[in-house]
Amino acid sequence: MVTNDMGFVFFRHMINVEVSKLAWEDQLNEDTKEALVHQLIPGPLARFRCCIYKEREIVRDRIRLACNQDIAGNQPGMTVQVIEPACQECPLQSYSVTDNCRLCMGKPCQSSCRFNAINIGAGRMFIDPNKCKECGQCAQNCPFGAIVHLVRPCKSACPVGAISYDDYGLCVIDENKCIECGQCIHSCSFAAIASRSSLVDIIGHIKAGHEVYAMCAPATEGQFGEGIGMPSLRKALKEVGFTDMVEVGLGGDMTAAYESAEWSEAYHDGRKMTTSCCPAFINMLKKHFPKQYQENLSSTVSPMCAVSRYLKSQHKDCITVFVGPCIAKKSEAKDRSVPDNADYAVTYGEITALLDSRNIQLAPVDDTYQESSVFGKGFASSGGVSQAVMECMKERGEDVDAIRVCKAAGGAECKKALSLLKAGRLPEDFIEGMACVGGCVGGPSKHQTESEIRRARENLLKKADSRKILENLASYPMDSFSMHRDGSPSGLPV
Repeated sequence: MVTNDMGFVFFRHMINVEVSKLAWEDQLNEDTKEALVHQLIPGPLARFRCCIYKEREIVRDRIRLACNQDIAGNQPGMTVQVIEPACQECPLQSYSVTDNCRLCMGKPCQSSCRFNAINIGAGRMFIDPNKCKECGQCAQNCPFGAIVHLVRPCKSACPVGAISYDDYGLCVIDENKCIECGQCIHSCSFAAIASRSSLVDIIGHIKAGHEVYAMCAPATEGQFGEGIGMPSLRKALKEVGFTDMVEVGLGGDMTAAYESAEWSEAYHDGRKMTTSCCPAFINMLKKHFPKQYQENLSSTVSPMCAVSRYLKSQHKDCITVFVGPCIAKKSEAKDRSVPDNADYAVTYGEITALLDSRNIQLAPVDDTYQESSVFGKGFASSGGVSQAVMECMKERGEDVDAIRVCKAAGGAECKKALSLLKAGRLPEDFIEGMACVGGCVGGPSKHQTESEIRRARENLLKKADSRKILENLASYPMDSFSMHRDGSPSGLPV
């Protein structure tokens, strides 16, 4: 039952927990979904919105997303979707008249408006939000600068200008521009933007007896507090029904080994290259810098894809599930143009809901489980990818002192670096692109604050051994799967 002081985050969590419980019990149908709506919003008083009817409609949409379904008003198949009843709560109009308005005689703001949206109000001019088309002419023509342009949080958080608004002021996400980074989700003050979840599909595979492997991102260490590392996640995930878990830092080692070979060749040929790990960065390349996507993107797969291919080469027909702080990984997982990539990707919040649906708690585990070098684990932070790539080059005896790397972290920095690359003015030799500030540890679905994550993470990483990258990979059958995006043979990382 929902309590009055429940926050939006916990409320979303409860929806995922309850939907997962119904899926485990084979009771997920339209009747039980509607019963869940009334269980979570019993009424008669509203708790978050203007009325219980709007609250219930929003919960219905969230249940649809929890079941990996589209909701009305969105482009079918989009990972990130807008919950329209919640978006209607946003009261902000883009143009607003401040106290600086002098009610000047000429009324240039009014005469410049083509939509008859500006009239005299109480002590100042008034903009009718129902008529305003947000053209900005009034602000440009006001001699006192009394009309300000206010940008909604979701729009200001989007690094690629993918968000606009329809005639009713509802958020619209342009599929052709959206890089599915998820920054808009956690910037929205009304919890009106969310992503589809694969939990029900994953539960179905587990219940069907399929081999289902979890793959935990390098950013996992530190997400769940002091002492909760990869061994803790591995134990809990096996209890919930996963066959096993592999840390994706191993994939970081794999990616670094093969990407370093590409960097070496490109550097000697005088070609610039970008990393291929962050799916939001790749989406930015593909949609906004298509020529650079074709010419400069590394052909090496991401660490997630590398581990998935490794698992699928050893366990035919197994199901692979990525666990991390990233929304964009969901878009990478559903892209079937890259063979044998992860089947599903879930966030830390979603995997916690899955554990809670079976009353499984994370706890410290006395285990030395480690499949990755510290360099592979370092993929979680800005600069970690290039550090691992350079380490591989050094392990091969190459001189890296002259190599320059642009470490772009955050959508704005990535866009700036790619713009310089497009213009032929990038001073560095390579771009490490991460769409989140600070890297994956600052991902939109991080489980704690960055300072808390870093503190816990430092203590966990101190326990890792000092194995080298190429030394570590010698223990794995690297010749049994491809490290190229198109699936072509890649050979051994020597």
